[in-house]
Amino acid sequence: MNTTSNGAAGGAAAQPGTWTCPFCSLLCDGFALESGPVLQLHGSDCPRARSGLATFDDLGIATPSVDGAGRDLDAALDAAAARLAAARLPLFGGLAADVQGMRALYRLANVGGAILDHAHGEAMMPALRMLQDRGQMFTTLAEIRNRADLIVCIGTDAVSSYPEFFRRCAPAEGHEAACRVVFLAAGDGMPAADDIPWASAVESVRPAGDIFDTVAMLAALLDGRRIPDPDGALVALADAMRSARYCVIVWEPARLPPHGALVGETLLRLLMNLNRKTRAGALTLGGNDGAQTANGAMSWLSGLPLRSRVGPQGVDHDPLQYASARLLDERAVDLLLWVASFTPDLPPPQTTLPRIVLGHPALAAACAQPGTVFIPVATPGINADGHLLRADSVVSLPLYAMRDDGLPNVAEVARALLARLTSGVAAKEGAQ
Repeated sequence: MNTTSNGAAGGAAAQPGTWTCPFCSLLCDGFALESGPVLQLHGSDCPRARSGLATFDDLGIATPSVDGAGRDLDAALDAAAARLAAARLPLFGGLAADVQGMRALYRLANVGGAILDHAHGEAMMPALRMLQDRGQMFTTLAEIRNRADLIVCIGTDAVSSYPEFFRRCAPAEGHEAACRVVFLAAGDGMPAADDIPWASAVESVRPAGDIFDTVAMLAALLDGRRIPDPDGALVALADAMRSARYCVIVWEPARLPPHGALVGETLLRLLMNLNRKTRAGALTLGGNDGAQTANGAMSWLSGLPLRSRVGPQGVDHDPLQYASARLLDERAVDLLLWVASFTPDLPPPQTTLPRIVLGHPALAAACAQPGTVFIPVATPGINADGHLLRADSVVSLPLYAMRDDGLPNVAEVARALLARLTSGVAAKEGAQ
């Protein structure tokens, strides 16, 4: 079950532009990666990429474990399959995998009637609720590069979780028109003008009130409603948005307070008003750790997004009832299968329920405990090939293995578990 390597296996240096970074949903594909015992990034100082790569330095050989004791892969798969077979309502959480991994997990979930929710499910819900209730108007990275003359970041500095965002938004050659960047209610620590050298101006607008009041006031001004004593900076911003040729609103649902879906719906109404006389779109920053990919694959395969239960009776979607934290706190499920193939920064939740963890090799020590089956898996773009869906949802990018560590990928493990469940091997293991 070894992964194949189409990159620079065996210590050869990767060529510039051949590596796609899997450590955030921007999927930057213009860097070079020098392979070997230590993976060296060239062409970027992105802290997320460097932090992710550092977790593969001097890892040694990771081995599966069952209840804290080391086992070979077949024994761990047998134990995991037996626990899946005994579960009445499992939760498939984490879901940090590539397209093929998620497709295989979906098929496995159908056998046991599992619920599927991503580790970042709570952050995904505001954008999902907005889409379900009102629809959406979105833009792409290419549209920003080619068209935008005003970018308004609302409630986010955009770079804390996506350090390369503004580099990716730099105007494309031949489209170097002046572009203004405004941070609205983004808090402290926003990027300086020097960090966005292509912008004609970088400004911060911080009106009184919380994010809900701020967005509602801006929407009212764009509606042309009469407002007593309006904030002057918001009035000027509304005028600039109306006069822009192509205005882009950037928001990050993970940074919104509870009930952030209300902000999303207000932004959509605001965009609809702008598009009556000019062009405008939104870019939602989210989808790290394969969240965008997991939700996309789930929707393609079932017709419904994550936080759904699948099984012989069909698909049932409930974004509140099927939240991972709620299910685990209330012990509404009886097994957790956790997938975290990108970094060790996504450990499984602590629970007394049986756990099966398909994880980054650096999670081995934390998962070597009673009640847990741990199987180390390969990471797309490092030691496995794969595909991931980019943050703007318009393209699925290929990732190539840069070395071969002999680890199975998530899809291979899920298929092996499915084969054991459907052949009856799991039932025999559980009876012994």
